[in-house]
Amino acid sequence: MSRSSAVGTARSHGRAEPLPIEIWVLVGGAFVIAIGFGLVAPVLPQFARSFGVGVAAASAIVSAFALMRLLFAPVSGRLVQRLGERSVYLGGLLIVAVSTGASAFAQSYWQLMVLRSLGGIGSTMFTVSSLALVIRMSPPAARGRVSGLWSTGFLIGSVSGPLVGGALSGFGLRMPFLIYAAALLVVTVAVYLALRNSQLAAPEPVGGLRMMSFREAWARSEYRAVLWSNFANGAAIFGVRMALVPLLVVEVLHQTPGMAGVALTVFAAGNIAVLFLAGRYSDRWGRKPFLIAGSLICALGTAGLGVADTLSWLLATSFVAGLGAGMFTPTQQAAVADIIGPNARGGPVLAGFQMAADLGTVLGPVAVGALAQQASYGLALAVTGALLAVAAVAWAVVPEPLRKREEPVRKAEECDHICGADGADHQLAGQDAEVEHAVNDVAGAPIADSPVPPIAEPVSADRAETGSGPARRDADVDTEPTARDSVAR
Repeated sequence: MSRSSAVGTARSHGRAEPLPIEIWVLVGGAFVIAIGFGLVAPVLPQFARSFGVGVAAASAIVSAFALMRLLFAPVSGRLVQRLGERSVYLGGLLIVAVSTGASAFAQSYWQLMVLRSLGGIGSTMFTVSSLALVIRMSPPAARGRVSGLWSTGFLIGSVSGPLVGGALSGFGLRMPFLIYAAALLVVTVAVYLALRNSQLAAPEPVGGLRMMSFREAWARSEYRAVLWSNFANGAAIFGVRMALVPLLVVEVLHQTPGMAGVALTVFAAGNIAVLFLAGRYSDRWGRKPFLIAGSLICALGTAGLGVADTLSWLLATSFVAGLGAGMFTPTQQAAVADIIGPNARGGPVLAGFQMAADLGTVLGPVAVGALAQQASYGLALAVTGALLAVAAVAWAVVPEPLRKREEPVRKAEECDHICGADGADHQLAGQDAEVEHAVNDVAGAPIADSPVPPIAEPVSADRAETGSGPARRDADVDTEPTARDSVAR
């Protein structure tokens, strides 16, 4: 049985298509990277302060990492275009591993600043390239499921890392850096061994994939919506929440600092509860329902934090906000994958997507923190929720990013049961699919890198003129059975 036939059979029985082993390796890598970053995060400000600098200078070490991620993102996108995802991913891992290991031996504040800045460059390299690899290797019908897995691995690592890092700090402030560097080297070796002979991860031949530019993506309203959505995500989730919630817990609710960690953990629990399911079901029902509902739910939970007057209310609203973020985070990534498609390379497009979140992370705490200081936490968090609500409105007015091409397939599969003895209806279904593919070619559909198997029947003159037949290429041949496959079988 051909791969297309197997996929079609699996879907007819409601079974999910098995994911390539390369994707599981990247998911595991995301987990280790996240947990390693969490090892370093709790001790980094204290380590910087050990060189005799003030609080502002210690905070600048953290900002330098984020700033270099933001500034280097466009370069990372171009590197992906030129060198391929695999090389940039491994190079980024090595840069972070070496700079982190060297940080453990820093003898001055400025040495640490330079090394952490280099780490930010490597971080954006493997972030952009790993997302590009995940998009290119994911079966088109499982992009949401894969994005959910990737996000879940990263989130669980992020939650676990600070707990382990806090425990390791008892062995000295330098030890977490050494452990993180060693973990990154292990991930680098594992990813290299898993991808070196992989056909899925192999660099595409010249002309094998068309290149999608940032300008081309920007022309699509769905991409503009996902940029705003990710900006709001960075501002609300990675910026404001991490900066304001600990202060809210201590200064407004008069709780111990440890309860701030509990509130952030409850938010993460809401994420984990729906991340995988949201990604998976967005493959069936479309991206927009989860993007709109998730943004609104997160907006309500975030605004609700600002009016919390008891710890129980704070924890409840944190969980609600986490549920909303868990619904839209993997779906955003799947939407970007839909925009690029499996048969195009979009390094600048992915770089723009990452930059939107990084920009929100940099600007959000500063602007909203100033608002909280001048007015109140309630107003500051209400404005943050409004950013997410605007993202929901933006998604409500743009087209659905997911383009399903299953109707011709279903017609062909049903035809196996309803065709007459002469197969006339079956032939008509096949011709309809041929016409649809020809129209897609004329419209500028991307060229894939594997040919469609030739069908047994002779190619007509009409087909030759429209470019269909054995020489024609089909972007979905590896993952979606077409009516032509049915004719061949």
